Amino acid sequence: MIPTDTVYGLVASVVNPVAVKKVIEIKNRSDGKGFIVLISSFDDLKLFGVTLTETARIFLQKFWPGSVSVILESANPEFDFLKKDGTIAFRLPAKNDLIEILKQTGPLIAPSANPEGQPPAKNITEAKNYFLDKVDFYEDGGTLDSAPSTLVRIAGDKVEVLRQGAVRID
Repeated sequence: MIPTDTVYGLVASVVNPVAVKKVIEIKNRSDGKGFIVLISSFDDLKLFGVTLTETARIFLQKFWPGSVSVILESANPEFDFLKKDGTIAFRLPAKNDLIEILKQTGPLIAPSANPEGQPPAKNITEAKNYFLDKVDFYEDGGTLDSAPSTLVRIAGDKVEVLRQGAVRID
């Protein structure tokens, strides 16, 4: 578990389906729910077979890096286990130390640190109360009391805000 640019996240490498499954189990997460994948650069999208439309490219250049997660179509079948309806949500964080971690680890899933239906953990104490020893490590980033990322879906030329969060998008 690490602090992200918004809330604490339970992280696992996208190339490790066993670790991803462990996160699902720890969170008691519903089947078929998509993931937010943290990336270190626009180039990481190529790994997932993402082809950006002009609308998506312009939108991402405006809001990334930052606390906006964007759902995009992914053509790489290697990551079907992460997809919901052929898509994956991505976020390029603005937090430099997090970018450095992502450069070393590669893209990470990072759902919020809470069991499904509970509020996200704001600090390590709350996270340990939720997960005890089920989590391999806890990285203390102090108290994080921000809103989750804003969630946007881009399909073709259509931009749809699904969740207003840390960044207001009209």
